[in-house]
Order: sequence, then structure tokens, then C-alpha cells
Amino acid sequence: MEQGIYPLKFLPLFKQRVWGGNKIAKELGVDYSPLPSCGELWCLSGLPEQETVVANGFLAEATISEVIEMYTDELLGEENYAEFGLDFPLLLKILDANDNLSVQVHPDDDYAQKHALGNGKNEMWYVLQADKDAQIFNGFNKNMTKAEIINRVRDNNLVEVLNCTNAEKGDLFYIPAGLVHSLGKGCLVAEVQQSSDTTYRMYDWGRTDKDGKARTLHLEQALQVIDLKGRNHNGKVHYHRDNDKTNNMLTTPFFTVNHIHCLQGLRKDYSGLDSFVIYFCVGGAGLIETEIGRIPLNAGEAMMLPAVCQAASIQPKGSIEILEIFIV
Repeated sequence: MEQGIYPLKFLPLFKQRVWGGNKIAKELGVDYSPLPSCGELWCLSGLPEQETVVANGFLAEATISEVIEMYTDELLGEENYAEFGLDFPLLLKILDANDNLSVQVHPDDDYAQKHALGNGKNEMWYVLQADKDAQIFNGFNKNMTKAEIINRVRDNNLVEVLNCTNAEKGDLFYIPAGLVHSLGKGCLVAEVQQSSDTTYRMYDWGRTDKDGKARTLHLEQALQVIDLKGRNHNGKVHYHRDNDKTNNMLTTPFFTVNHIHCLQGLRKDYSGLDSFVIYFCVGGAGLIETEIGRIPLNAGEAMMLPAVCQAASIQPKGSIEILEIFIV
């Protein structure tokens, strides 16, 4: 007899990157040893060969796709299961930029599917910590042509035509597919994105790897997907930050993200929602109580409430900061 689905926690994946640092340990208290540094903490992933596995209960060590196969719409919701099947649609990360990330762009769904790349990549960054003068590059500051982009990459002055803004804790940036962008040195961010690892590097700051070789650029592909229009704003998304309330940050066709900062506690009613709900803990700690009991949640962890879960209570240990994520 099949046992019922329950709230799931996941074991993280740690990715060492040429630009990674030590803030995931320093700021969030997450141990990524034996790695000397960590650029990316993958909190929840369904990408083939890079899936996170369940950490709690009788489903421990099962991948997210294996759990979906067992519980289908009970886990994802009827509409989400009908659309995505066994392919979990989101990827949740924490990025620590100890150096600038490459200037890059991602394809949209149409391009990705046409070229057998799976999903496109629309994403958001939520700044958890930023050093003084840390910056985020987000879109062109004037209309561009492909020829000018090629010339500027060759001449190492592409950055001159990018919007640049200082990053501060609590800042939110939405990065749709096609928008050129780069995460600057000194930023620690939570990333919510479509389930895709397709990135086209356009410029890499003259950086070389441990063997002295420059990383591969993907300028030809980037020029096929890039938005050439200039933007007259820095790309920050404004939202409310009321304590012990659900504050909408972003609603897109790909995901909805709400900000919850609990000092006293909050009860959530999901009876009218046909979707899984993810609690992506980006600060503090607490307990998540459902009808099956209490489950601890700490910074750098993700918990998934199945679609059949009707309610949950967030109980902080001092305080807890959560990104609440679902798809409708």
C-alpha cells in the first residue's frame, strides 16, 4: 500500500566555480566541505544528472523526478503535472560571486525547445548580502546592434553599454530570457529560475582558468537570443517588506515568488491553490508545521509542500526569512 506524500526537504548540491567564495558558509552557516570554496548552492534541482534528493522521511534519497512519478498531481498540482509531467520546472540556487560572473544571456522557451535544450531560462535574483560598491549589470543602456556587440566584445569595452547599479541587501532583480546581465563581485544572491542550465557567455572579463586558458564564449548563440533594446532603468523590482505577512515580490508565467519575514509566526491557507509550494529559506531558522507534524527549516534549505497540503504554519526561531514559490 502506497504511503501518503508529505512535505519534502532536499539535500543540497555544491558547485565550485572559478568566481566562487566563502559567503555561503560565512553568511548562511552552510558547510560545503571538503570544497575550499563554493560558487553555487543548488537547493532544489530536477535537471538530469544533477537532481537533488529527498533528505527526510521514507522517500529519503529519492530524486525529485522519482517522487513526481510516484505521486504525480498530488505533488505538483493537476495543471502543473499536465504541463510538466516528470520534469520539475524550477531550479533554486544561492550564488556567491567572489568575482564577477561572465556577461551572459539565456534563451527563451521557443529557442530552447527548437534547439533541443529543454526549457528557456527566465530568472530572478534576491540579494542576501552585498559588499560595499558591489554591482549588478542588467540590460543595455542604449539600443544596440549585433555588429556593435561583436566589436565591443573584441575591444573589451562591452561593459560600457550595460546598465550598472549598486546592489544592496533586499534588492530584487527580474532577468527575463534574452536580457544581458552579470552578477558583480561581492554579491550573495538567491536565484529562482526555470529548470535550465543553458548560459551563453558573451564576455568573461579577460579571465583564465587554472591552466591559463580563457573560458569558452558563446557569442554566436548569444546574438541569436539577445534583446538589443536599451533600458532606462536599473531593473530593480519594488515590493513591500511587512513582517509576518505574505508580500508579493514577483508574478510571472514561470513562477510566483512571495517574501515572508516572520518574527511572530504566520499561518498559511493553501486550500484554493493547485500547486506545490516551496519554502526557500534565505535567512534565520524556524519550524514548519503541517498536519503531519513539525519540520525544521534553516537558511540555505528548501522545503516543498505537496499540492494536496491544505495549510501550513511558519514558526520562527527568533526570525526566519522565506521565499514562498509556486506556479499558477
